[in-house]
Amino acid sequence: MLRSETPPPPGNLQADPPPDSDNPTSAQLKGDIDSGRTGDKAPHVDVGAAPLGTCDEAGGTPPTPQRIRLARLTERAPSEKAAAGIMQQRTPWITSAYAGAIVAIAAVLTFSLWLVH
Repeated sequence: MLRSETPPPPGNLQADPPPDSDNPTSAQLKGDIDSGRTGDKAPHVDVGAAPLGTCDEAGGTPPTPQRIRLARLTERAPSEKAAAGIMQQRTPWITSAYAGAIVAIAAVLTFSLWLVH
């Protein structure tokens, strides 16, 4: 049974991290992101309209393996952050703070209108 919060295929597929390579590709960098290795995304396949690096190639400057290697190294999150999950799970107070601010603003506006009346 497909529940409403279950992403449709292929978004429901678990993404494994790609292997390290001497000549990394843009696909391996995308694999790092999809696998959750960067620590800012749930580890599932993310379908894109154009593969990562397509715009660079179309512009005549495809990324070199050295640039991709550097990107893979700098984008990887420390293992403790990657294990903690996606960014929203590491900052659960944001939603409550936002809701609290909305309630506070509504209370101030209501009190102001009551004083004016």
